[in-house]
Amino acid sequence: MDWGGWAVFGLVATTLLTTVLVLVQLAGRTRLDLPLLLGSALVADPDRARVVGFAVHLGFGQLFAAFYAAGFATLDRAGWRVGALFGLVHAVVALTVLVPLLPGVHPRMASERAGPDSTAGLQPPGPFAVNYGIATPVVTIAAHVVYGAALGLTLNAT
Repeated sequence: MDWGGWAVFGLVATTLLTTVLVLVQLAGRTRLDLPLLLGSALVADPDRARVVGFAVHLGFGQLFAAFYAAGFATLDRAGWRVGALFGLVHAVVALTVLVPLLPGVHPRMASERAGPDSTAGLQPPGPFAVNYGIATPVVTIAAHVVYGAALGLTLNAT
């Protein structure tokens, strides 16, 4: 496995993914604020939560980059197409499996069944995270495809 590449390019790819998500959020296409979402699971203050969430996101990015590197090594090939395909699968799994589980584990997120008495500060993501904007699934998929393509371009398969 390409450990040197993983250490460097995992951070580069995660930064690209985060940049895509932030730019699209600033353009008003989605309300998904991933650093806030992740950080507020650990910290109540929204400003501190964004900082903590950014660090958590970088850590998760490194973890997933290790899985991508292992996948490239197992297939004995890398490249932007293989990486983009990994990114597509990653995004689909995140949107269909991980996102629906968030309200059950996030202490500050309401669930779809919480009702008006809920004191949770974050809206539940809904199916495919569409509660954060109808473009959120497309943006999430695009950002993860960029992440995977970047890793596929930069990591060696061996």
